[in-house]
Amino acid sequence: DKIQQAYKTRWVVHCEPSLAGVEHVVKYLGQYTHRVAITNQRILNIADGKVTFIAKDYRDRAIKKPVTLEGVEFLRRFTLHVLPARFVKIRRYGIYNPTTKRSLALQFRPEEKPTIDTLVKRNDPPETNLERFRRLTGFDPCQCPVCKKGRMVVVRELPPIRAPAECTVFALFLCHIPALQNEN
Repeated sequence: DKIQQAYKTRWVVHCEPSLAGVEHVVKYLGQYTHRVAITNQRILNIADGKVTFIAKDYRDRAIKKPVTLEGVEFLRRFTLHVLPARFVKIRRYGIYNPTTKRSLALQFRPEEKPTIDTLVKRNDPPETNLERFRRLTGFDPCQCPVCKKGRMVVVRELPPIRAPAECTVFALFLCHIPALQNEN
């Protein structure tokens, strides 16, 4: 049984905090956990035992192109996305486990059920990219790599090579300049 084999496998899961934030993770996972393999909008035509639908051609810059398949081949590919019997798409652990939820429900009954918006949105000011980078990596890019004490100072921001002029992404940092050393 494939399910029993999966239970016996020693899985290695590599997890890291998302640089894009919680909202991005929820949106990303929602695309996979709550949708079907192909939507009706992508199916263009069903005629003469053939199905024509829109698909991305990853060999050609992911351009959307019409694809025509025999009905049997279309169904074969579609059923590859159907989960096996008794296979659960989303498993719930910890406080989301049904047993735990029932016991917690007896102990704690909030007046109002929290929504994802209330859980995600806080009163804290939004985190800057630099703060998020420091928090997630433990590395401070503004710390001088030479003396490990001084702070790098933005001298000039450089635009990306292939972006509009108003976009500034890269910055030139300097720390060991005589005029700046007097300030520190």
